[in-house]
Amino acid sequence: MRKPSALRRSIETYYAPGRAEALDRFLSRFLSPGELGFDVGAHVGDRTASFRRLGATALAVEPQPALARLLRRIFRQDEAVAIVPALVGTAPGEAVLRLNTRNPTVATASEAFLAAADGAAGWEGQEWDRAITRPVTTLDVLAATHGTPDFIKLDVEGFEAEALGGLSFAPRALSFEFTTIQRGVAMECLARLAALGPYRFNASLGESMRLVLPAPVEATAIADWIAPLPHAANSGDVYASLDPARVMP
Repeated sequence: MRKPSALRRSIETYYAPGRAEALDRFLSRFLSPGELGFDVGAHVGDRTASFRRLGATALAVEPQPALARLLRRIFRQDEAVAIVPALVGTAPGEAVLRLNTRNPTVATASEAFLAAADGAAGWEGQEWDRAITRPVTTLDVLAATHGTPDFIKLDVEGFEAEALGGLSFAPRALSFEFTTIQRGVAMECLARLAALGPYRFNASLGESMRLVLPAPVEATAIADWIAPLPHAANSGDVYASLDPARVMP
Protein backbone atom coordinates (compact mmCIF):
# COMPACT_ATOMS: atom_id res chain seq x y z
CA MET A 1 0.00 0.00 0.00
CA ARG A 2 1.26 3.44 -0.90
CA LYS A 3 2.16 5.63 2.08
CA PRO A 4 0.26 8.94 2.34
CA SER A 5 2.22 12.05 1.47
CA ALA A 6 3.57 14.30 4.20
CA LEU A 7 1.01 16.94 3.24
CA ARG A 8 -1.85 14.47 3.43
CA ARG A 9 -0.66 13.28 6.84
CA SER A 10 -0.77 16.89 8.07
CA ILE A 11 -4.29 17.36 6.74
CA GLU A 12 -5.46 14.12 8.33
CA THR A 13 -3.87 15.11 11.65
CA TYR A 14 -5.06 18.70 11.90
CA TYR A 15 -8.51 18.08 10.42
CA ALA A 16 -9.16 14.85 12.35
CA PRO A 17 -12.80 14.20 13.29
CA GLY A 18 -13.81 15.99 16.47
CA ARG A 19 -10.74 18.21 16.55
CA ALA A 20 -12.48 21.29 15.15
CA GLU A 21 -14.98 21.41 18.00
CA ALA A 22 -12.25 21.23 20.64
CA LEU A 23 -10.16 23.86 18.86
CA ASP A 24 -13.12 26.21 18.54
CA ARG A 25 -13.98 25.88 22.23
CA PHE A 26 -10.42 26.71 23.17
CA LEU A 27 -9.89 29.62 20.76
CA SER A 28 -13.28 31.21 21.48
CA ARG A 29 -11.72 32.77 24.59
CA PHE A 30 -9.48 34.83 22.27
CA LEU A 31 -11.66 35.71 19.29
CA SER A 32 -15.28 36.79 18.78
CA PRO A 33 -17.39 37.47 15.68
CA GLY A 34 -16.17 40.47 13.69
CA GLU A 35 -12.68 40.43 15.17
CA LEU A 36 -9.39 39.67 13.39
CA GLY A 37 -6.98 36.81 13.97
CA PHE A 38 -3.48 36.38 12.54
CA ASP A 39 -2.45 32.76 11.94
CA VAL A 40 1.33 33.08 11.55
CA GLY A 41 2.82 29.79 10.49
CA ALA A 42 -0.58 28.68 9.21
CA HIS A 43 0.58 25.29 7.88
CA VAL A 44 -2.61 23.57 6.63
CA GLY A 45 -4.89 26.28 8.03
CA ASP A 46 -6.69 24.54 10.88
CA ARG A 47 -6.40 27.65 13.08
CA THR A 48 -7.49 29.89 10.21
CA ALA A 49 -10.53 27.65 9.72
CA SER A 50 -11.31 27.89 13.43
CA PHE A 51 -11.06 31.69 13.35
CA ARG A 52 -13.64 31.70 10.57
CA ARG A 53 -16.00 29.29 12.33
CA LEU A 54 -15.86 31.67 15.30
CA GLY A 55 -16.99 34.50 13.02
CA ALA A 56 -13.65 36.33 12.96
CA THR A 57 -11.78 37.36 9.83
CA ALA A 58 -8.39 35.76 9.34
CA LEU A 59 -4.94 36.43 7.95
CA ALA A 60 -2.98 33.24 7.20
CA VAL A 61 0.78 33.70 6.87
CA GLU A 62 2.64 30.69 5.46
CA PRO A 63 6.04 30.77 3.68
CA GLN A 64 6.08 27.21 2.28
CA PRO A 65 4.90 27.48 -1.35
CA ALA A 66 3.08 24.13 -1.39
CA LEU A 67 1.22 24.99 1.80
CA ALA A 68 0.37 28.50 0.59
CA ARG A 69 -1.15 26.94 -2.53
CA LEU A 70 -3.13 24.54 -0.36
CA LEU A 71 -4.44 27.42 1.74
CA ARG A 72 -5.58 29.24 -1.38
CA ARG A 73 -7.53 26.14 -2.43
CA ILE A 74 -9.06 25.59 1.00
CA PHE A 75 -10.18 29.21 1.41
CA ARG A 76 -10.68 30.14 -2.25
CA GLN A 77 -14.35 31.03 -1.74
CA ASP A 78 -13.88 32.89 1.54
CA GLU A 79 -13.29 36.62 1.11
CA ALA A 80 -12.76 36.98 4.86
CA VAL A 81 -9.44 35.10 4.64
CA ALA A 82 -6.28 36.79 3.34
CA ILE A 83 -3.17 34.72 2.63
CA VAL A 84 0.39 36.04 2.75
CA PRO A 85 3.09 33.66 1.43
CA ALA A 86 5.99 34.99 3.50
CA LEU A 87 8.06 34.62 6.63
CA VAL A 88 7.56 37.00 9.55
CA GLY A 89 10.68 38.51 11.07
CA THR A 90 12.24 41.56 12.65
CA ALA A 91 12.51 43.59 9.43
CA PRO A 92 11.27 43.25 5.83
CA GLY A 93 13.62 41.53 3.40
CA GLU A 94 14.46 37.93 2.55
CA ALA A 95 15.58 34.86 4.47
CA VAL A 96 16.42 31.23 3.81
CA LEU A 97 13.70 28.77 4.77
CA ARG A 98 14.87 25.23 5.47
CA LEU A 99 12.30 22.63 4.43
CA ASN A 100 11.76 19.17 5.87
CA THR A 101 9.98 17.50 2.97
CA ARG A 102 8.99 14.46 5.03
CA ASN A 103 7.68 16.60 7.90
CA PRO A 104 6.60 20.06 6.64
CA THR A 105 5.36 20.98 10.12
CA VAL A 106 8.93 21.85 11.16
CA ALA A 107 10.16 24.06 8.31
CA THR A 108 12.28 26.80 9.83
CA ALA A 109 14.26 29.95 9.09
CA SER A 110 16.29 29.50 12.28
CA GLU A 111 19.74 27.95 12.01
CA ALA A 112 19.81 27.83 15.82
CA PHE A 113 16.70 25.65 15.75
CA LEU A 114 18.40 23.22 13.38
CA ALA A 115 21.45 23.07 15.63
CA ALA A 116 19.29 22.45 18.69
CA ALA A 117 17.36 19.65 16.99
CA ASP A 118 20.51 17.92 15.75
CA GLY A 119 20.99 14.85 17.91
CA ALA A 120 18.25 15.79 20.38
CA ALA A 121 16.08 13.01 21.80
CA GLY A 122 12.73 12.94 20.04
CA TRP A 123 14.12 14.62 16.94
CA GLU A 124 15.89 11.58 15.51
CA GLY A 125 15.53 11.14 11.77
CA GLN A 126 14.44 14.70 11.06
CA GLU A 127 16.13 16.00 7.92
CA TRP A 128 15.94 19.49 6.51
CA ASP A 129 16.70 18.56 2.92
CA ARG A 130 15.81 21.68 0.94
CA ALA A 131 16.51 25.39 1.27
CA ILE A 132 14.59 28.18 -0.46
CA THR A 133 14.71 31.96 -0.21
CA ARG A 134 11.45 33.55 0.89
CA PRO A 135 10.28 37.14 1.45
CA VAL A 136 10.14 38.40 5.03
CA THR A 137 7.49 40.78 6.34
CA THR A 138 6.78 41.96 9.89
CA LEU A 139 3.82 41.90 12.23
CA ASP A 140 3.78 45.71 12.10
CA VAL A 141 3.57 45.68 8.30
CA LEU A 142 0.84 43.04 8.35
CA ALA A 143 -1.18 45.06 10.87
CA ALA A 144 -0.78 48.23 8.81
CA THR A 145 -1.96 46.38 5.71
CA HIS A 146 -4.69 44.10 7.05
CA GLY A 147 -5.78 45.72 10.31
CA THR A 148 -4.81 45.46 13.97
CA PRO A 149 -5.29 41.86 15.12
CA ASP A 150 -7.23 40.96 18.24
CA PHE A 151 -5.29 37.68 18.50
CA ILE A 152 -2.01 36.50 16.96
CA LYS A 153 -1.06 32.82 16.84
CA LEU A 154 2.68 32.46 16.24
CA ASP A 155 4.19 29.06 15.39
CA VAL A 156 7.39 29.47 13.36
CA GLU A 157 9.80 26.81 14.64
CA GLY A 158 12.39 28.73 16.59
CA PHE A 159 11.88 32.04 14.78
CA GLU A 160 9.36 33.37 17.30
CA ALA A 161 11.68 35.92 18.92
CA GLU A 162 12.60 37.36 15.52
CA ALA A 163 8.91 37.63 14.64
CA LEU A 164 8.13 39.46 17.88
CA GLY A 165 11.05 41.77 17.15
CA GLY A 166 8.93 43.19 14.33
CA LEU A 167 5.98 43.95 16.63
CA SER A 168 5.79 47.43 18.18
CA PHE A 169 2.23 47.38 19.57
CA ALA A 170 0.49 45.21 22.16
CA PRO A 171 -2.27 43.05 20.65
CA ARG A 172 -5.02 42.07 23.06
CA ALA A 173 -3.90 38.42 23.01
CA LEU A 174 -1.15 36.36 21.45
CA SER A 175 0.27 32.85 21.54
CA PHE A 176 3.73 31.59 20.64
CA GLU A 177 5.10 28.08 20.41
CA PHE A 178 8.01 26.99 22.59
CA THR A 179 10.15 23.84 22.51
CA THR A 180 12.23 22.17 25.19
CA ILE A 181 15.22 22.16 22.84
CA GLN A 182 15.15 25.99 22.72
CA ARG A 183 13.84 27.29 26.02
CA GLY A 184 15.94 30.42 25.58
CA VAL A 185 13.75 31.47 22.65
CA ALA A 186 10.72 31.35 24.94
CA MET A 187 12.53 33.55 27.46
CA GLU A 188 13.29 36.11 24.73
CA CYS A 189 9.64 36.10 23.67
CA LEU A 190 8.44 36.60 27.24
CA ALA A 191 10.81 39.50 27.73
CA ARG A 192 9.60 41.13 24.53
CA LEU A 193 5.93 40.78 25.45
CA ALA A 194 6.53 42.07 28.98
CA ALA A 195 8.12 45.16 27.41
CA LEU A 196 5.12 45.69 25.12
CA GLY A 197 2.37 45.59 27.72
CA PRO A 198 1.01 44.30 31.05
CA TYR A 199 0.36 40.78 29.83
CA ARG A 200 -0.67 37.83 31.94
CA PHE A 201 0.26 34.34 30.79
CA ASN A 202 -0.76 30.72 30.76
CA ALA A 203 0.40 27.75 28.70
CA SER A 204 -0.74 24.62 26.92
CA LEU A 205 1.35 21.52 26.22
CA GLY A 206 1.41 19.90 22.79
CA GLU A 207 -1.96 19.98 21.05
CA SER A 208 -3.91 19.47 24.28
CA MET A 209 -5.87 22.75 23.87
CA ARG A 210 -5.97 22.99 27.65
CA LEU A 211 -4.39 25.66 29.85
CA VAL A 212 -2.23 24.07 32.51
CA LEU A 213 -1.79 26.75 35.18
CA PRO A 214 -4.62 27.33 37.67
CA ALA A 215 -4.48 31.11 37.20
CA PRO A 216 -2.77 33.67 34.94
CA VAL A 217 0.78 34.59 35.92
CA GLU A 218 3.40 37.20 35.09
CA ALA A 219 6.22 36.64 32.60
CA THR A 220 8.75 35.63 35.25
CA ALA A 221 6.43 32.94 36.62
CA ILE A 222 5.71 31.38 33.22
CA ALA A 223 9.47 31.39 32.56
CA ASP A 224 9.97 29.56 35.85
CA TRP A 225 7.36 27.00 34.75
CA ILE A 226 9.05 26.39 31.37
CA ALA A 227 12.62 26.10 32.70
CA PRO A 228 12.25 22.76 34.59
CA LEU A 229 9.91 21.03 32.13
CA PRO A 230 11.18 17.57 31.21
CA HIS A 231 12.77 17.33 27.78
CA ALA A 232 10.06 14.83 26.80
CA ALA A 233 7.41 17.55 27.11
CA ASN A 234 8.81 18.61 23.72
CA SER A 235 6.64 21.62 22.89
CA GLY A 236 3.70 23.76 23.80
CA ASP A 237 2.28 27.23 23.44
CA VAL A 238 2.40 30.22 25.75
CA TYR A 239 -0.76 32.34 25.75
CA ALA A 240 -0.52 36.02 26.62
CA SER A 241 -3.42 38.37 27.20
CA LEU A 242 -3.96 41.93 28.37
CA ASP A 243 -7.25 40.66 29.84
CA PRO A 244 -6.35 38.04 32.49
CA ALA A 245 -9.79 36.43 32.26
CA ARG A 246 -8.95 35.16 28.78
CA VAL A 247 -6.09 33.02 30.12
CA MET A 248 -7.99 31.53 33.05
CA PRO A 249 -8.28 27.74 32.67
